[in-house]
Amino acid sequence: MAAEDSGITRRPRLGTNTRPAAAWALSAFLLVAGIAHFVWPGQYQRIVPRVLADPAFWVRWSGGAEIGCAALVANRRTRPLGAALAAVLFVVVFPANVRMALDGGIPGETFPLGSPVVAWLRLPLQVPLILWAAWVARAARDARDYRNARDYRNVSGRPAA
Repeated sequence: MAAEDSGITRRPRLGTNTRPAAAWALSAFLLVAGIAHFVWPGQYQRIVPRVLADPAFWVRWSGGAEIGCAALVANRRTRPLGAALAAVLFVVVFPANVRMALDGGIPGETFPLGSPVVAWLRLPLQVPLILWAAWVARAARDARDYRNARDYRNVSGRPAA
């Protein structure tokens, strides 16, 4: 008999015990990165792809988006949405990282920000960020689904159908 047929709800996948710590770390990372866009906007404006007009607008937009994602990830109820949006955001800002690598680092900056080697090594680091956010989103969805099914059983006094 399948677990769904018996009314038994699957527990979240292995490894989800680290879910809250990973979510809080992702939230903190996004918050710090977002604030940095407002504290040091010039560094970010120099790596906005040339095809986009008004680099200041895009730096404010991406910084605000990172802060918004941080807030959503920090809240358990909105965590699946916030982490999924963070994964999308990490993909969307990738062209700025490519521009930084093609320019040989951030123009006018000293090591490490102005280093071509650091700029090129930074590109593959975007992949773990995307995977981290996607993992937090999936783990949060699994935990939410488990809590909802458990709460339904507890309230109704019978197994979920």
